[in-house]
Amino acid sequence: MEYKDYYASLGIDKTATADDIKKAYRKLVRKYHPDVSKLKDADSKTKEINEAYGVLGDAEKRAAYDELGSGRRAGQEFQPPPNWGGGGGGGFGGGAGMDSDFFSDLFANVGKRGRPGGGFQMRGEDIHASIGIDLYDAFHGATRTITMRVPQPDGTGRAVNSEKSLDVKIPKGVLPGQQLRLTGQGHAGRGGGPNGDLYLEITLNPDRRYKVEGSDVYETVPVTPWEAALGGAIGVPTPSGNVEVNVPPGSQTGRKLRLKGRGIPAAVPGDLYLVLEVVLPPAHDEAARKLYEQMARDMAFNPRERNGA
Repeated sequence: MEYKDYYASLGIDKTATADDIKKAYRKLVRKYHPDVSKLKDADSKTKEINEAYGVLGDAEKRAAYDELGSGRRAGQEFQPPPNWGGGGGGGFGGGAGMDSDFFSDLFANVGKRGRPGGGFQMRGEDIHASIGIDLYDAFHGATRTITMRVPQPDGTGRAVNSEKSLDVKIPKGVLPGQQLRLTGQGHAGRGGGPNGDLYLEITLNPDRRYKVEGSDVYETVPVTPWEAALGGAIGVPTPSGNVEVNVPPGSQTGRKLRLKGRGIPAAVPGDLYLVLEVVLPPAHDEAARKLYEQMARDMAFNPRERNGA
C-alpha cells in the first residue's frame, strides 16, 4: 500500500502542537465540508482531512504514526512490520473518514501492543549520524566526545532540541563507512518503551599525506634526487610508527613501495603503499645555482627527448 502523509493533508509541520493541529483541521473542514463547498473533490477531501485528524489529533496514534513513518514520503510503498497490526479488531478503532486500507493496516492492533495491562508502548527512533576521525585513530583506537542536538517533546507536545554529550570508543581497525552502534542512545521510547539506538558512520578527516582505499593506505613520501637516483635506506614515519625502507636506484616520482599488512589493522589488514615524490632542492643561493649549472653542463640530460623534443 502507499504511505499517506497526514501532516501534508492538514498543511502543517511535523513539530505542530496539538492546538496547531486542531486549528488546521477546523479551518480545512469549514473549507471542504460538502454542505458548504462547491468543489468537486470536497467529499474525498473531507474524508482525507478527517482521517488525518483522527491520527494526528490523538497522542497515541500520532506517536505510532511518527514511529513507523519516519523518513517516508507520500505515495511511497509502505508495509507495517509483521507484528505491528493489520489483524482486524481495533485497538484504536476507526471513525468517520477513516476507512482506508492504510489506516486500517497501520492502526488495527496498535492499542494491543505494549505492557500486559494494555498501555501503549513504543520503541524510540534510531538516530543516524557521522563522526570524523583521524587516520591515526583507525590504527590505534581512541575515545572521542561528541555533542548532539536531540529533539525532545516538551509539555505541549512540541519538539525542542536539547544537547547531549557522549564518549564514543573508536575501535582499532575501524574502516571508513563502518557504523558504530550505541545501544539505547537514540530517541527516547514512549510509554515506557525502550530507547532507540545511535548509529555513527565513520568518516576520515582529510590528510594531505594519506589516501585510503578500503583498508589500504597510500602515503606520499618525499625523497631527494640523489636518494631516488642512487637508492638507499630512508626512514619514513607512518601511522603505525617509523619504518626504514630501501629506495631502489633509479626511482622516479610515483613509484610505489608496498609494505604488506601495514595498512589499517582491520579484520583483514590492508597494505601500506609508499608513493615516492622526488623533490628538488631550491636554487636560492649562489652555491646551489652553480651546482645546477654544473649538472646542466656535465649530464646533458633531456627528459623531453623521448617525446621528440
